[in-house]
Amino acid sequence: MVKINLIILFLFLTIVSVPTAATAKYASLVIDAETGVELHSRNADTKNFPASLTKIMTLYMVFDALDRKKWNLKTRLKVSRRASRQPQTRLGLKVGQTISVHNAILALVTRSANDVATVIAENMSGTESRFAKNMTMKARAIGMRHTTFRNASGLPNRSQFSTARDMVRLALKIRADYPEFYRYFKTKKFRYRGRTFRNHNMLLGRYSGTDGIKTGYTNASGYNLVASVKRNGRRLIGVVFGGKTGSRRDRHMVRLLDKSFVKVSRLAKFVPPKPKANPRFNTAFIMNKKGKKFSQKENWGIQVGAYSSSKPAHLIIKLAKQHLGLSKDQALSKVERIKRPHGIIFRARVIGLEQSAARDACTILINKHLPCVPVPADIELAQAPSNK
Repeated sequence: MVKINLIILFLFLTIVSVPTAATAKYASLVIDAETGVELHSRNADTKNFPASLTKIMTLYMVFDALDRKKWNLKTRLKVSRRASRQPQTRLGLKVGQTISVHNAILALVTRSANDVATVIAENMSGTESRFAKNMTMKARAIGMRHTTFRNASGLPNRSQFSTARDMVRLALKIRADYPEFYRYFKTKKFRYRGRTFRNHNMLLGRYSGTDGIKTGYTNASGYNLVASVKRNGRRLIGVVFGGKTGSRRDRHMVRLLDKSFVKVSRLAKFVPPKPKANPRFNTAFIMNKKGKKFSQKENWGIQVGAYSSSKPAHLIIKLAKQHLGLSKDQALSKVERIKRPHGIIFRARVIGLEQSAARDACTILINKHLPCVPVPADIELAQAPSNK
């Protein structure tokens, strides 16, 4: 849980700007679920219409009710006239019928049933509008600072929006907080009253390692997808907003995940030049007094990323120091503002090391799945992997 909270904090600090209105076009983000390192990012903080990705939060509320014993999987939920009249896609519930919580979960995961979403909202909070307010409050509580919900289904509402980064947070939290219920997202098909409904997430069973989580679509949002994929012990979370078609969205997500798994593999297998066997980081090489000139021998450092704002750069330095066992005063941190043709980046470095110490430090950090490159202090590196 501590690791998940650190990752969510990392995602929060990487926000650069907050648009004032939903623009409902392309956005995407892929992160390493273990470290929180961004492997791909485009418009990750642009507000967009979530469509049925909204139902991930509806399910989070259901899982919370189950965890608190307010409901159990056999609890019967009553169908109102309003719920029975929700537009497609629907399960086809009739007024006065009831549905179990278990089947309601499956209906949201597979059919993405709008009538069932309203049934859940009304049975939990009395009205759907009150439920949506509670959803928004829960979103704020788990770090989704730029998401507002107006209904439980994701049906069109100009005031309902989210971001790719917030959806990554939600995917991380729902799996971390309710692992026993997260398994529902693996469901490929659901049979109810003689009809079979197949999951809209076509990556399940087709893209190796996929175990969830949800698709979404309205005319205004385009084709959205949140995906969770685990391979070789590494889990990636990907989000795409604004796909032109469902198939094009899926193919694009696969390309992003393929490239990100390659990038993760490179980071994990990176071996600095001439590393020592079982290296131990020697803190005696660290210079801790500002203004002190380094000798030529100590004019080395490590770069642990380059970011589009200064806050994540400071955070990754803090994480690196923790992994190296350094106190605040034992290392000289350096965040450099660099102007590039495509914009400003902020390089995160720890400097004042001998070359061998820099190599040893990177060996340790790479083994912790953090980006790290040993560099002479006066060498300018290109943009780091975490900001591509």
